[in-house]
Amino acid sequence: MDRRSFLLGASAALTFPALGAQAQGAQITGAGATFPNPIYQKWAEAARGAIGVQVNYQSVGSGAGINQIRNRTVDFGATDAPLNAQQLTEGNLLQFPTVMGSLVAIVNIPGITDDQLRLTGPILADIYLGKITRWNDPAIVAINPGLPLPNLAIAPAYRADGSGTTFVWVSYLAAVSQEWKEKVGVGTSVRFPAGTGARGNEGVAGTVRNVRGAIGYVENAYAITNKLVSTQIRNKAGNFVKPDHKSFIAAASAADWSVPGFAANVIDQAGPESWPIVAPTFILLPTNPTDAARNANVRRFFDWCFANGSQLAADLEYIPLPESVHNAIRASWRQSFGA
Repeated sequence: MDRRSFLLGASAALTFPALGAQAQGAQITGAGATFPNPIYQKWAEAARGAIGVQVNYQSVGSGAGINQIRNRTVDFGATDAPLNAQQLTEGNLLQFPTVMGSLVAIVNIPGITDDQLRLTGPILADIYLGKITRWNDPAIVAINPGLPLPNLAIAPAYRADGSGTTFVWVSYLAAVSQEWKEKVGVGTSVRFPAGTGARGNEGVAGTVRNVRGAIGYVENAYAITNKLVSTQIRNKAGNFVKPDHKSFIAAASAADWSVPGFAANVIDQAGPESWPIVAPTFILLPTNPTDAARNANVRRFFDWCFANGSQLAADLEYIPLPESVHNAIRASWRQSFGA
């Protein structure tokens, strides 16, 4: 079964025994990253009946999520771009990962179907630098022998909002292109030399779907649910790999979670089968909550997700965290909150 059929055929009809009456009717709010929005919505739907916690999560982008949790207008923030130790201390925030996801390049090229096109990191960087402007450029043709690439203008699409997805994407471009690193750099919002901006993973997916010649970057689940054409990418070992669960898991296995804030770097990892653009996504939780009960319900919700939601995550082609990481996160909660 291919990855698109696997996702679209997956069932989320899980049932769990409800907790006591005291758990019913609790509400928590969160905002931030669009990258994990599909799995957060699935978890929220399942957890509502299981533990009686109603989750209102707004997919507004990592930058907005960070701002909202700093201003304490939500109970938790979500970001794909991890905060460093100083930022966490200054904001009185605890950071922990929930799942890992993968970014893919999506294209709209007449005659090109899913995973046919091969690209490299340097070629992707040159497209977004505005140096490669047509799909029949010699650099692209050379690594795609026999593929009918048209003389069609490339229309790059990027995130217009402050975005952890952009942070992950440009972190990869900076890792594989010195010119990108020096001229553009890394951040949740950068000045793209070429292309058109769109808001959210949803906006980039929509732009690529509607514009001939377009290319964009989205979390893998958005490519699948929108039936968009993804590409192979050459990895650090020099192999062209398809964006599938095997290549995602191969990359994720190299994650080092011992760093502060669990901010593991999984970009461009070694390994013959590794997908080069894999990253964790994070939750930001106040260590000095204005409402202790709501803060506890956030932790209870994610504790339930860690214990019961790994299959839902895998069905959406996210990469569940190892149980050892779940336990380390729970230990960080006990250290910060005593429970």
